[in-house]
Amino acid sequence: MINALKEKIKGKGTRIVFTEGSDPRILEAAVRLHKEKVVEPVLLGNRAEIIGSAQAEGFDIEGIEMLDPAEYKNMDMMVKRVVELRKGKMDEAAAREACLKTNFFGTMYVELGCADGLLGGATYSTADTVRPALQLVKTRPGNSIVSSCFIMMKEGEETLVMGDCSINIDPSADDLVEITLQTAHTVRQFGIEPRMGLLSYSTLGSAKGTSVEKMQEASKRLKRISLDFEVEGELQFDCAIVPEVAKLKAPKSRIAGNVNTFIFPNIDAGNIGYKIAARLGEYEAVGPILQGLNAPINDLSRGCNAEEVYKMAMITAAQKYMNKEEA
Repeated sequence: MINALKEKIKGKGTRIVFTEGSDPRILEAAVRLHKEKVVEPVLLGNRAEIIGSAQAEGFDIEGIEMLDPAEYKNMDMMVKRVVELRKGKMDEAAAREACLKTNFFGTMYVELGCADGLLGGATYSTADTVRPALQLVKTRPGNSIVSSCFIMMKEGEETLVMGDCSINIDPSADDLVEITLQTAHTVRQFGIEPRMGLLSYSTLGSAKGTSVEKMQEASKRLKRISLDFEVEGELQFDCAIVPEVAKLKAPKSRIAGNVNTFIFPNIDAGNIGYKIAARLGEYEAVGPILQGLNAPINDLSRGCNAEEVYKMAMITAAQKYMNKEEA
């Protein structure tokens, strides 16, 4: 999948801004992306700090664009646009102060069309990446929330997808419907046909509880929609992935035992689940990929490595062309 994405975007000059330009992991990935002509990295931050970090780590960043918000020539224009977008919630002084922060500046840089996408979160929290995106770029038409998913890859195994693992703390049944639809959309963008399972500690009414009822309601609402993909729920994880268990617990289900896309009831389950798969199951977790935004803006795990940054940058760049194809 990653190699196919690489060929899709290579040589197109797709500009991706990195909000933590001096971080060694960002620098290592940016050098590789630039050298391979996969994307054009734009490193945000203090120029001296970026250069100093690159020298200390032995990275040659010649030819890679660096941009310090404090030196940005069009800051007045950016501030004016922020005030317009925030509609009375931020005056000029507050907007100018916010634009000096690389997460906010980078989001506005994308909103203004100066870059094609943004990748942040190596040191920023998820909230610090998502909040400016919601305030400035906003959600895509037809979307009321932003969610996320991880693509889980392991050599010799089917690619799996897990959501939402990083954004919505305790989604409602309505939220879960939207998360499921957003995740199915993302999955298909990356060439995977979704077989969706809504996970629980119950399988089709085998247990009771508030969380179970929520997943049951989300499943009912989804099944009332004319969907072009399969969805089942609520399912226990073993019933979702083990055919022998599915025959016992959900014998009438068309996809139980063969689910490849998992929707979790809350962020506790999602975050713990994907990390267990990554750390104990040795799956490579690519993400979180943000869903529902008007522009390609993605969040990194603060525990990411340079390889993950490299792949997430390609996913972010590819989303630009996927969104255009759908427009």
